[in-house]
Amino acid sequence: MSETLKVKTMAQFAAEGKQPEILFWVGCAGSFDDRSKKITRAFAKILNHLEIDFAVLGTEESCTGDPAKRSGNEFLFQMQAMVNIQTLNGYGIKKIVTTCPHCFNTLKNEYPSLGGNYEVLHHSQFLQQLIDEGKLKVQGGSFKGKKITFHDPCYLGRGNNIYEAPRELIKQLDADLVEMKRCRSESFCCGAGGAQVFKEAEPGNKEVNIERTEEALELKPDVIATGCPFCMIMLTDGVKLKNQNENVKVIDLAELIAAGL
Repeated sequence: MSETLKVKTMAQFAAEGKQPEILFWVGCAGSFDDRSKKITRAFAKILNHLEIDFAVLGTEESCTGDPAKRSGNEFLFQMQAMVNIQTLNGYGIKKIVTTCPHCFNTLKNEYPSLGGNYEVLHHSQFLQQLIDEGKLKVQGGSFKGKKITFHDPCYLGRGNNIYEAPRELIKQLDADLVEMKRCRSESFCCGAGGAQVFKEAEPGNKEVNIERTEEALELKPDVIATGCPFCMIMLTDGVKLKNQNENVKVIDLAELIAAGL
């Protein structure tokens, strides 16, 4: 994606005395992981295309505290959360959209008890709203007719009961959406949740991401779609280990939609 993206910070909006429509919470993976940066750029491309006023916090964005909380360090979580809430409240933020289900879950469900009350949407929900309102029109393009299976991220699906928005986005591409045996509320973890992505795997007979990748590959898909940067990392590794990376692509929902603009 070579086009120049227009991305302003909250500090720039504040200096102009303006308020953006949404705050795009990028998250650690979307900021620092090379593969996940492509998801960030794809979502920004969509926002630019629709001329939606949005801002990022830039260097003022810190970790939500999700990994600390999942690994048992409640004190560190609350310290990180309070710093973020002070920043968000200071800018008068009302609406947040994020491409990361872990950030989504934490901002939506755990910040309110600490004084952070915002409307928080996963990017699949936000994009679905735009399609429903007729603001976003998508073409299948290179994905039309392709066989696509969607892996439900735990913190989006089982954690927040969001199953339909990602699938509705894929259907916009005129693609053949096929489901794995374990999907929706019965979906299987990619192996990265609960801060597992930051540590060595637990002892066992098989890596969790390999198990999940094998389930996806049984369908012989052209694309494994994801809605989480950590699922992206785990499934991409799984596909590579199965020597299928030339045949099967792992692609985020934002990238699918951005390609169809």
